[in-house]
Amino acid sequence: MPGNPFTLSKALAPTLPIVVDSPHSGTDYPADFGSVLTGLALRQGEDTWVHELWGSAPAHGATLLAADFPRAYIDPNRSLVDIDAELLDAPWPGPVEPSRKTELGIGLVWRLMDGKPIYDRRLAVAEIQRRIDRCWRPYHAALADALAAAGAQGPRWHLNVHSMPDDSYRRLGLPEQPLADFVLGNLDGSTCDEATIAIIEDALQSAGYSVARNEPFKGVEIIRSSGQPQRGWHSLQIEVKRSLYMDESRKKNAGFDGVQRAADQALAALAAHARRSRG
Repeated sequence: MPGNPFTLSKALAPTLPIVVDSPHSGTDYPADFGSVLTGLALRQGEDTWVHELWGSAPAHGATLLAADFPRAYIDPNRSLVDIDAELLDAPWPGPVEPSRKTELGIGLVWRLMDGKPIYDRRLAVAEIQRRIDRCWRPYHAALADALAAAGAQGPRWHLNVHSMPDDSYRRLGLPEQPLADFVLGNLDGSTCDEATIAIIEDALQSAGYSVARNEPFKGVEIIRSSGQPQRGWHSLQIEVKRSLYMDESRKKNAGFDGVQRAADQALAALAAHARRSRG
């Protein structure tokens, strides 16, 4: 993985205090991954093409950050203490606080892919540490710099963008029910204000898509760390249903352009809100 493990696209229009980050759309699989899964079986965790769906962000004055490495290699939307002890060949030398995601085998470094083991061995502590230093830390440093540049004193807006499989409820171990086209998560109101989530919701619904709030995805580590609405720092996680824009082979389908237009409308609405807020 030569150079930076991410792609950073700066604003093309007059800069606004908006950052969009896509931490899971990376498709550059490192040579030292060592997975026993290959091809599409290994790619099920990707938010493939999401950075392109939101690719007009710079044209609206926003910064766009996208990971190039795959989330199964190391997941930037997990805490550094979200360590899966079952995956390691020795005790982790630092604090360990496994989350519900780790119980599902999808912690900081994934152990399972849709229930199937990714490795036929345990990983060395040094392997995990190299992945942290090579990918996780640089991505978070780039995101922190982008957010600081957007507004250290606030207000600023941050969209953390993802895709979700159509069977998300099953994968999460939850009772099956219809999945909305988009799910907006702000950790039950703790990472952005009502105005921000309503602006995005209205734009997506106006484009003809169904929208749910915090169900079944509320948001994870990135918005938890970056969202402080009491300071004017608004972070919102956005999930889009994968079948709307790509097929099972992870190729763009006929719906891609429509989803991309909806994302562009949401960005335009947020940009207008940011300009109004700045006076």
